[in-house]
Amino acid sequence: KLLSPARRRKAVLYLEKEHPASERRACQVAGQHRSTQRYQPKDRDDESVLIQDIHRLVGRHPRFGCRRITRLLQDEGWRVNYKRVHRIWKQEGFKVPRKARKKRYIGLAANACDKRKAVGVNDVWTLDFIHDRLVDGRQFKCLAILDEFTRENLALPLGRSITGDDVLTELSRLISLRGLPNFIRSDNGPEFVSIHVRNWLDHLGVGTLFIEPGAPWQNGYVESFNSRFRDEFLNVELFHTIKEARMLAQKWRMAYNQTRPHSALNYMTPARFAASRGAADFASLRSAPSTPPRQEDEIGYRAA
Repeated sequence: KLLSPARRRKAVLYLEKEHPASERRACQVAGQHRSTQRYQPKDRDDESVLIQDIHRLVGRHPRFGCRRITRLLQDEGWRVNYKRVHRIWKQEGFKVPRKARKKRYIGLAANACDKRKAVGVNDVWTLDFIHDRLVDGRQFKCLAILDEFTRENLALPLGRSITGDDVLTELSRLISLRGLPNFIRSDNGPEFVSIHVRNWLDHLGVGTLFIEPGAPWQNGYVESFNSRFRDEFLNVELFHTIKEARMLAQKWRMAYNQTRPHSALNYMTPARFAASRGAADFASLRSAPSTPPRQEDEIGYRAA
């Protein structure tokens, strides 16, 4: 009795197919009237013409919904209600596409690296992603974190996927070792501009410097590092697994900081330049916070 008439008809047809018996017995079991079971729906004479007019109006007004189309049909002289138009609307598969929301960017040209320069150790950290592929074609990405003043590569985590939570975890680890930076510069990537990341940085008192969208030159220090990283490492090595790529990347990072002369530092290594500026005691500059909550402990391992 809880079934609709249409479902009862289907139930009767199923009983007749699975358990051959009289129609009377099948209707009695399903609780369906025999007259309803034998009913055959009839199309109206004007159904095809109405469908053609609905197609015409929908093609002319693709952003109109079912109610507006019903109103237009009534204005054209059709004596039709919304329920009939809605039935045809669903039958023909019409659907109004959702409006595309325009993404709001928050970057400013005033946050460019040539306008807001780093003035000391831990003044500005800069972040960016760089992508590459394994031998089998699977893609991975690296998160480059630099100190703009010393040009040190503070971290180079690598994985199949690096989310906003992974960025927070890596920043928390670095802050526990080096102290809080004054600012973090990045583009408008979703991992950097998410509400979770921004609220966490605001809670710590770390400022954000978001560059303008489509202007990578405003984050020139990390873009220069990405160019060296690709030219001297990614284009030279072949990676068969994520673990191999991660291990080789860390080895290259240590060489970059400790043995590779940097032309912008008068050909001193970043580590030597940082030591000359008294960077050995930078961890005591500002207190380090606790690690933000997350489920995984290692970046990229859940997707490796």
